[in-house]
Amino acid sequence: MNHSMASAFQIKQNRSLVTSFILLGFTTDPKLQLLLFIVFTLAYVTTLMSNITLIVVIRRSSQLHTPMYFFIGNLSFLDLWYSSVYTPKVLLNCVSEDKSISFTGCAAQFFVSGGLAYTECYLLAAMAYDRYAAISNPLLYTSAMSQKLCMGMVAASYLSGFANSTLITSRTFALSFCDANVIDDFFCDLPPLVKLSCDVTDSYQMLLYFILTSNVILPSVLILMSYASILAAILKMRSAKGQHKAFSTCAAHLTTVTLYYGSILFIYTRPSSTYVLERDKVISVFYTVVMPMLNPFIYSLRNQEVKEALKRLVKRQTAS
Repeated sequence: MNHSMASAFQIKQNRSLVTSFILLGFTTDPKLQLLLFIVFTLAYVTTLMSNITLIVVIRRSSQLHTPMYFFIGNLSFLDLWYSSVYTPKVLLNCVSEDKSISFTGCAAQFFVSGGLAYTECYLLAAMAYDRYAAISNPLLYTSAMSQKLCMGMVAASYLSGFANSTLITSRTFALSFCDANVIDDFFCDLPPLVKLSCDVTDSYQMLLYFILTSNVILPSVLILMSYASILAAILKMRSAKGQHKAFSTCAAHLTTVTLYYGSILFIYTRPSSTYVLERDKVISVFYTVVMPMLNPFIYSLRNQEVKEALKRLVKRQTAS
């Protein structure tokens, strides 16, 4: 057996020993772990209740059966599952001495979280186009954004998101981890896994650039183009009241886009050599836990139609 064959055999053998990973989480201090358990529990319960409430209000209120609220309802549905991929495992690690996650479990979490994250990127782009259609030509909005088109855009978002996640998951978990299995993070994310690998090739780096471009950069460009067109349409309006209403309908979505894309671009647009895991996992909390919790409030507290629909629904429930 020559030297190269022996090296390849050793790498394969080492990789086969990695049957599980250890998630370090945020701290090993028991008091801080208890505090984190309380904070994450409150955040998760709030996320579930607020998103479910928003979905129910949209489904039960005929006044909200419009393309805009169809997309908002789908965003809430997506956020329900998105937060559920991470938070239960975080809570378990806070109260358990066993911080391990199986190789298969890690791959499954990586696949589902990636699929949902990429889907949300496309869905936010679809929502930006919806706002463009509503503001640029309000008289033709209903016909332009037909139910068939809206459902197709949501389906395409899921299909594209999970297709890309299948590609990156299959390649990432085919890497050699060389008997290194300690993940300095609270979930199986791309940066710490790349840090653990000892055979990240140029082709894999090219795949990372493709995933970043197709799932983050491209939707970002589409959103910017939509909002440039929206701004041009608003500036043409003669009514100040109409301009204010148009700006207010876009404010919630623009807030979500800025916060979500800002945190993702900060982490994933840098070379792997510049990853600082301690800092990055704090930023990761923002788009994995905080954003799914904030989205329902961003879209409801700033929206008079949603607040009125919620009041009507509460009155009907209390009357019955």
